[in-house]
Amino acid sequence: MSRIIKRAAVLGSGVMGSGIAAHLANVGIPTIMLDIVPRTLTAEEQQKGLTLEDKEVRNRIAANSKKALLKQKPSPITSKQNLELIDVGNMEDDMERLYEVDWIIEVVVEHLPIKKKVFAEVEKYRKEGTIVTSNTSGISVEKMIEDRSPEFRKHFLGTHFFNPPRYLKLLEVIPTKDTAPDVLQFMKKFGEDVLGKGVVQAKDTPNFIANRIGTYGLLITVQEMLKNGYSVGEVDSVTGPLIGRPKSATFRTLDVVGLDTFIHVAKNVYDQVDGVEKEVFEVPSFMKTMQDNGWLGAKSGQGFFLKKKEKGKSTILELNPTTLEYENRKKLKTKATELAKQEKGSRRKLKALISTKGDRAGDLIWNIAHPVLRYSAELLGEIADDIPSIDDAMKWGFGWEIGPFEMWDAIGVGESVARMEAEGYTVPRWIHEMLDNGYESFYKKEGARVAFYDNGTYKQQSFNKKEIHLKRLKAENGVIKKNSGASLIDLGDGVAGLEFHSQNNAIGMDIIQMVHFAIDEVGKNYEGLVIGNQGKNFCVGANLAMMLMEAQDANFFEIEMVVKQFQNAMMKIKYANKPVVAAPFGMTLGGGAEVCLPASSIQASQETYMGLVEFGVGLIPGGGGNKELYIKHIKHLPLGVNLDLQKVTNEVFEKIALAKVSTSAEEARENGFLNKQDAISVNSDHLIYDAKQKVLGLATAGYKSPKREPIPVVGEAGYATMLLGAKSLVQSGYASDHDLKIADKLAFVLAGGRLKEGTLVDEQYLLDLEREAFLSLIGERKTQERMQHMLLKGKPLRN
Repeated sequence: MSRIIKRAAVLGSGVMGSGIAAHLANVGIPTIMLDIVPRTLTAEEQQKGLTLEDKEVRNRIAANSKKALLKQKPSPITSKQNLELIDVGNMEDDMERLYEVDWIIEVVVEHLPIKKKVFAEVEKYRKEGTIVTSNTSGISVEKMIEDRSPEFRKHFLGTHFFNPPRYLKLLEVIPTKDTAPDVLQFMKKFGEDVLGKGVVQAKDTPNFIANRIGTYGLLITVQEMLKNGYSVGEVDSVTGPLIGRPKSATFRTLDVVGLDTFIHVAKNVYDQVDGVEKEVFEVPSFMKTMQDNGWLGAKSGQGFFLKKKEKGKSTILELNPTTLEYENRKKLKTKATELAKQEKGSRRKLKALISTKGDRAGDLIWNIAHPVLRYSAELLGEIADDIPSIDDAMKWGFGWEIGPFEMWDAIGVGESVARMEAEGYTVPRWIHEMLDNGYESFYKKEGARVAFYDNGTYKQQSFNKKEIHLKRLKAENGVIKKNSGASLIDLGDGVAGLEFHSQNNAIGMDIIQMVHFAIDEVGKNYEGLVIGNQGKNFCVGANLAMMLMEAQDANFFEIEMVVKQFQNAMMKIKYANKPVVAAPFGMTLGGGAEVCLPASSIQASQETYMGLVEFGVGLIPGGGGNKELYIKHIKHLPLGVNLDLQKVTNEVFEKIALAKVSTSAEEARENGFLNKQDAISVNSDHLIYDAKQKVLGLATAGYKSPKREPIPVVGEAGYATMLLGAKSLVQSGYASDHDLKIADKLAFVLAGGRLKEGTLVDEQYLLDLEREAFLSLIGERKTQERMQHMLLKGKPLRN
């Protein structure tokens, strides 16, 4: 039976329910969001003369939750327009609307009798074949539908999203014994391909996979802190990026999640296990006191950390768990941390830390790591069927760079097992059997193939064909050509890929040279080119440090040469005789955006934060970004609309002068960086594949490079109009004199200089103006101060 989900319903509009509804709207699925009917009127409703029978009152809870989506940070929605896809109602008047939908998601309070009552109502109204799921974070999915009909149970399973649903990749899918195999397979594929999730199949056990292990690890860390006298700040200073975990580390994560939420999740396991495991899930008394005091974290203004402002300066204090008073934040700096910082990659850093015995930081990491490794091994088979499911759940749900079994491989399985047992700890028998049979690691990699240990042998790990992993691909096929900044890779099917891999993927001469080579090589031997990578961000712009150093040494000839080469490379992308598709994701700033703008097409990740941000460091775009954004805006105009050149120019001027950065690919489209032909990938793991398919589609359709056409400009009158607006900001105190100088240069470039309005100019004319303006600005002392401040502080200076 072929299935399709055209419409959905979400029952429960709290933070999680509304977040799921928002994510469904983000991927284009119209959604009905229902909640309970209020039992009392608000003061505002009373003033309006409303009663409890009025629809506005009866739908109030869901309606307010929908409005709240606009205020939440980070935003749950990729575009304000998506809210139009969310329709609100209540669970008394609107349950019959469940007949309209193909998927019903229950997100009501975590209380079994209430869930059972809701599902009894759902069964009255759903049409046969409609999939029903629960977003429970730990209640047994079997128990909640034990009274339902066989047809209902066949179409029921758990779908546990992680909060916030837009940003956290993990979706745990939990079938019951009655879930139809085709329903389970459909939801796993739908979750990955449509919702963009990393899907892991979990078993119906307390807290499933990620929350079970993650909560255990957090409580082990708290216990280690109390036992050996570490401070909150010391723990966080070494349990974040240093070991491949998010910047929020341990206690900042708890502040973000909310202590009340964490305690609820921990209690869920505590109530269902016994023995030593139960002891671990007993929340320490000081945390219960924090909850009683309302110190829940970010949502209450204080938790493990407190932000204090004194004399206009912010200071972050840490909680002393013994005195429950806030103190200056401390950090651990030891021999082990210094050794780890010198290593590259999470695996090597972790091994360096753990190998330094007798070190305060090294011992902390060992003492919180080995219990999690052993616990994960003990739970294999109980919470998930295989090792990759546990590793993926922790990476996608908790933001770990490497999962528990990957961690174990990194520090050495045999070596670490010997150390655990020497210290009196028990390791699961199957680990010993694995080592005794000559298997020394949980994973084995050969080229692009990955195998994992499974019941006495290695089993090939399967991946979705849409998941192109560049590192594995290069290991299998090598590269066509590479230098320090980029590699040209054969992606298969006649498509090449240009991968940036300089530090922060910043653009320097190495990347510029590879762009020139790639376009030439693809023109001769390939169907087309994908420009993409799998780093932290697509590209944060030009190599600012190199540019500043050259400017301070007054090497303006060198700078001009680099800028001209960059401009030429971007023109080469634009007029290549084979299609070039850019695949941006994450931060795509300055030069990163300039790489995308001239491409034949853009295939952007949903989480793409794109903008021309050079104004913030005292410059304007130098690689053709001004011109290309202007052209994109002109081409964005609907057919039949009169071209108002001044309006278009003003819009582009404002976006560049304010250094506007999109908060999503959808917003990048609204900002004019993407056009109607450009596309968005919801699943970031499918981005390179989707871009490759776009190249093949363009090639099959008989791609021809664009015709070089003259560009109309507003000229001197338009330049004066833009400058007048900038001067008014200076006079109002919103901009500095140096801001005005930069705005003057930007306006001159966009206007095409001192020409007559409507004059048609060649692209090279605008590039020459842009380059001249860039060079004049980079020679300014105040611009160099801004560049240096950005490099040192990571934020703009307004001088």
